[in-house]
Amino acid sequence: MSPVVALPPASVPLPAHVTPAAVVSRASSAPYGWRILTVRDGDTLSDLAITHRTTVGVLITKNAIPGDGHFLAVGKRLWVPRTTPAPKPARAAARFSSHVVRSGETLGGIAAHYRVHLSVLYSLNKISPTTYIQPGQRIKVPAPAARAAAKAASSAVTTRTLTVRPGDTVSAIAVRHGVSQAALLKANGLSPRSVLQIGQTLKVVTAAKKRESGNTFAGRTYPDAVVSAAAANRAYLADRGLPNRSQTKGMIASTARRHGLGPSLALAISWQESGWNQRHVSVANAIGAMQVIPSSGVWASELAGRKLNLLNAQDNVTAGIVILRSLTRSARSEEEAIAGYYQGLYSVQHKGMYPDTKAYVKSIMALKDQM
Repeated sequence: MSPVVALPPASVPLPAHVTPAAVVSRASSAPYGWRILTVRDGDTLSDLAITHRTTVGVLITKNAIPGDGHFLAVGKRLWVPRTTPAPKPARAAARFSSHVVRSGETLGGIAAHYRVHLSVLYSLNKISPTTYIQPGQRIKVPAPAARAAAKAASSAVTTRTLTVRPGDTVSAIAVRHGVSQAALLKANGLSPRSVLQIGQTLKVVTAAKKRESGNTFAGRTYPDAVVSAAAANRAYLADRGLPNRSQTKGMIASTARRHGLGPSLALAISWQESGWNQRHVSVANAIGAMQVIPSSGVWASELAGRKLNLLNAQDNVTAGIVILRSLTRSARSEEEAIAGYYQGLYSVQHKGMYPDTKAYVKSIMALKDQM
């Protein structure tokens, strides 16, 4: 997420409160590592990015998805960040049984069947996440007692019902109840083209989580006020007519040129941050295509000479670009300016780049060459 963000007018949802820091940065894009996810009907990159506390750009880069990732094939396997630490592998003293792999089976399916985490199977069988299993192969799995313990430790699933009210949409309901649109559609046997009717009853299925998990993104936990403001902004943008990715790309390029900044740098940063998606809002309330937070938006407004509304696509792009232009003028190199957009220039110059900042800079420089 970037260091930028402006406060929208009072007529739209209020962005997060924020301390008057000029730049706020993200930690590692996957602080708990990565896992494989299989795309289901209705899944979108934007939904998956929100669910797994990351950005569309990170998912596209990690999985080498061609184009803008607008279409995801059902059944496609994607790497996504873990949102919680993986359980520790079973102790050697545990009892094991054997599972014979059948045609079409995957380790993920076997783990789900035995209600164990994939990391347990990796450890027991001394294999890596990239290993292919073959029909007839024997896979060690925890014995019934171990499976029962794992089941007891798993999160409880709860189902609630609600009645559709005037103005309700699938996206707004999903945001309000903290579930993905794909999960809501699946629980109710709906498709993305389904039209909700006033008075219609919907099921909302959720899994119990630790209280702080909903406020955590990339290893950082944010105050309830910030998370609530982010949810309000996300809901506000969900039903608005906004530029598509191609239009946003053109907007970024033309705005960068107008402010004397190379388009390729601005395009690379926006792609990494949001996948050129104005609807993307992180848990930390980084908003839109340039992932700008409210406190940085105030700074951007001062640089632009007018008040910028981060929920407006053009203002969001302008905010990110004037901040980036300021950083390129103050930094000693382009790499340092990029690091400043992520970590904060003062922090970079006084503490040096953090390991995740170095990875961010490397990714931006590689993307810049492709723009």
